[in-house]
Amino acid sequence: MGFTRRDLLKWAALGTVSAATGTALGSEENFVTDCGENYGVLVDTAVCIGCRKCEWACNNEHKLKEADLASFEDKSVFQQHRRPTDDAYTVVNRFVAPEENNKQYTMKVQCMHCNSPACVSACIVGALSKSDSGPVVYDAWKCIGCRYCMVACPFQVPAYEYREALKPQVRKCTFCSDRLADGKRPACVSICPNEALTFGTRKDLIEVARERIKAHPDKYVDHVYGETEIGGTSWMYLAPTEFANTELPELNSENIPELTEKIQHGIFKSFIPPLALYGLLGLIMHSRGEKEDEEEKEGHNVSAS
Repeated sequence: MGFTRRDLLKWAALGTVSAATGTALGSEENFVTDCGENYGVLVDTAVCIGCRKCEWACNNEHKLKEADLASFEDKSVFQQHRRPTDDAYTVVNRFVAPEENNKQYTMKVQCMHCNSPACVSACIVGALSKSDSGPVVYDAWKCIGCRYCMVACPFQVPAYEYREALKPQVRKCTFCSDRLADGKRPACVSICPNEALTFGTRKDLIEVARERIKAHPDKYVDHVYGETEIGGTSWMYLAPTEFANTELPELNSENIPELTEKIQHGIFKSFIPPLALYGLLGLIMHSRGEKEDEEEKEGHNVSAS
């Protein structure tokens, strides 16, 4: 993969900033810890019918691939477990409830848009950040393709465009941040026919979830997944069985960035010199490129005269 001058300047800036500060750019100041008023979505797996319309709406909203709604009606995909990919930001999977004679249920999975995102903490250039309204957003220009975010995410969500040879990007659910800015709900929520997806603030959604559990204790386990896991997430879940029977990982309430920050800062403490060197080399290469361009231009002018 060839480097453009913009890439070289990007590396130069990274080296300079890292050398000057001795810290990574993805720091805890990018987190929003008081997230009660942030937007979120409550996923009720007890009423999800597995129609996959949410998958189509996401695909259509982000123009990920050419596919009509009918192509998403295929339920054979449930025979295998799927993860979000670079061209499928959300997928619906099947799980069973052992206490109900292995009754089958379905659940939508996507980026959880954590309150204190591990991916944001792991990103060394600030390409990922937690917005004030809730979404974890991505700036492709800043991204250097290190893929630390993929390693850090406990939900294994961020995907990489390995098929893109020149400008690969990290891909994941955007929480339809552009739609939120326009006062609209996420595309997947808007199309859900069975109201398995409820949009609102985290504070209100937690109350809604608790009310549903209280009103139907035989229908739900007494657990709102994402209320406290790893400091809380914007996407939260209700289920008719213990979450250990679903694909959601068992996590405690400790913020993962507390660990990733320590590791990241330890690495950068040792790697400041080479990063500074890369920055210096980038500037030298850029300067030499400009000099060569000037010499070539002068050569053309002499030939023309």
